Amino acid sequence: MFPTSHGSIASFDRRDLRNALATFATGVTIVTARDADGRLHGLTANSFSSVSLDPPLVLWSLACAAPSLPFFRAAKHFGVSILGSEHLELSHRFAHLQPDKFAGVEYTTGVHGVPLITGAVAHFECSVVDRYYGGDHEIFLGRVEKYAYERRPTLLFCHGTYHAAQPLDES
Repeated sequence: MFPTSHGSIASFDRRDLRNALATFATGVTIVTARDADGRLHGLTANSFSSVSLDPPLVLWSLACAAPSLPFFRAAKHFGVSILGSEHLELSHRFAHLQPDKFAGVEYTTGVHGVPLITGAVAHFECSVVDRYYGGDHEIFLGRVEKYAYERRPTLLFCHGTYHAAQPLDES
């Protein structure tokens, strides 16, 4: 049995629940969009996940308290750049409020104008299919319209720290 077990949902300690959820390693992405005025928006997210291959759907979520939520709600398209193990600084940069997160950052422009981080391990260009309420987050469902990738080590986040994904030697 597990060494730590907790009771009903009403008695959950938020910090302890977060610690338990942090045992699941996730990839690190930068999700981007361009608003109607042409301004670029981006943030670090580890809530990215594949949903379906047919049709090709992905999701990610954003805190309802995030200052960028109105921009992503209004966007019809978003981009996802999966970061490589060498992109720790970029992850930090897009995780914090700054006047211009894209200043000095190399990116290309996708089909629908979304910025895609140059050198990322993978890119997904998506059209927004729907948004869903998810407690203190809003969940964005997107249809993948275009993608590209390379086989390189990705940046992971687990137990509150960054890790580099490396294959295990299974021989």
